Amino acid sequence: MVIDLYSRRAIGWAMDEQQTTALTVTALEMALHQRPVLAGLLHHSDRGSQYGAVAYQHRLVSCGIRGSMSRPGNCWDNAVVESFFATLKSELMRGRLYHTRQDARTEIFAYLEGFYNRSRRHSTLGYLSPVEFEQRAAQLTSSVH
Repeated sequence: MVIDLYSRRAIGWAMDEQQTTALTVTALEMALHQRPVLAGLLHHSDRGSQYGAVAYQHRLVSCGIRGSMSRPGNCWDNAVVESFFATLKSELMRGRLYHTRQDARTEIFAYLEGFYNRSRRHSTLGYLSPVEFEQRAAQLTSSVH
């Protein structure tokens, strides 16, 4: 999962049977297609081996992105993503049994794109959804110029 910290928008994700470097690179590639890489961009992750892998780190560097990892044993460093997964589990998955991985993938996609990014309000965004927050920010920026 890759979340834009500014707007809390889910911009990259992937799902597979195991957490591998290829899986995290796939989520990163999706995020790179969603957002331009701006100077000074910082990518934060936990200390999972898939994020520290040479291929993943190389991809960050090749895009001009600076990597940052949580301190060992400190879950607070990655609190935004941890909170996202708690929300996903409580709002979508609690009590659900998916018959196939594709069923889960389809529902998670619908949740992310149909609800989470477009409608789910966040207290850190002034109770706007990520899309609404980005739209307001763009309006404010364009009115200043």
